[in-house]
Amino acid sequence: MSVRLGEVIAVLDEAYPPRLAADWDSVGLVCGDPDEPVESVTVAVDATEAVVAGVPARGLLLVHHPLLLRGVDTVAASTPKGALVHSLIRTGRALFTAHTNADSAAPGVSDALADALGLTVEEVLSPVAADSELDKWVVYVPAENADAVREAMFGAGGGQIGDYSHCSWSAPGTGQFLPHEGASPAIGSVGSVERVAEDRVEVIAPSARRRDLLNAVRAAHPYEEPAFDIFSIAPIPGDVGIGRIGSLPSPQPLSEFVARVDAALPTTSWGVRAAGDPSRTISRVAVCGGAGDSLLAAVGRADVQAYVTADLRHHPADEHLRASPVALVDVAHWASEFPWCAQAAGILREHFADALPVRVCDLRTDPWNLGTSRDTSES
Repeated sequence: MSVRLGEVIAVLDEAYPPRLAADWDSVGLVCGDPDEPVESVTVAVDATEAVVAGVPARGLLLVHHPLLLRGVDTVAASTPKGALVHSLIRTGRALFTAHTNADSAAPGVSDALADALGLTVEEVLSPVAADSELDKWVVYVPAENADAVREAMFGAGGGQIGDYSHCSWSAPGTGQFLPHEGASPAIGSVGSVERVAEDRVEVIAPSARRRDLLNAVRAAHPYEEPAFDIFSIAPIPGDVGIGRIGSLPSPQPLSEFVARVDAALPTTSWGVRAAGDPSRTISRVAVCGGAGDSLLAAVGRADVQAYVTADLRHHPADEHLRASPVALVDVAHWASEFPWCAQAAGILREHFADALPVRVCDLRTDPWNLGTSRDTSES
């Protein structure tokens, strides 16, 4: 049974939702026809010439880093990136990118890094607020009319929370008003203060249905001028976002933890470098696959003893170490994201089983290929 490229994309979009991608990012299908069959999937961090050369004809190359991120005005075969695109298209191969959406997804890039280090993930380092776009309606209505107003709001799309409908909350109270000349009060008379036993009725509703809810309240409410409030509900942190915080199976000194990181990740000329007290006990760790110095402030606020990431710059690292006791462990960018390849491959294998061969490209696409090592640590 053949598998269409569109079926693979659907699985990837569910695992790494495009809505999680940063607004500057470029994710999704780069080339390929979703209606055409795909015969294999190769997963890699980068779409380099060597990686593309290893992708079989009619295969899909799934990468983390976008080949075309900045705006382009040509994919001519005479350009390096254009040559790769032409090479893929000529042999019916496709290219798909899961970048910052894979960073934020759960599980995502940082989950794979944490798993490689033997950490048990407990929370997101920098959560992305879950989509809300909900209002809370608070309507004040005479007790005998509360059910009618409540039902009208339900009929207009209110009161839906997850798998439950007709959800509301109410409490009794006393409403007060003074009708002036020109008013036509349903209760009371012009010029006299009126006090009425009322219910406070609260209902959740999508913000997009605000006009429908307003019309429903006004139609069902007995008052000429219904009293109500509309509160926009702030989004709450979800289980997705950049970076993860996890615990080690057992505490260990920073020096041993750095050795653990070195052993867990693929070897690069960049290696593993760290800053902190070698004897400090490490039990809880923050991680971020890829360049992570933008999260140093969040790391400083977190209850962790070490932070593992890539591409730490001199000044941000120095400023962090002056202000926080959290040790820094810096690894190669490619090495920090390579564990994600196995994660993505596992998702596809679980879904398609034997119908679609999936492999991880083991070529090192880290751009640094030479290095020296001189121990400059303080004794």
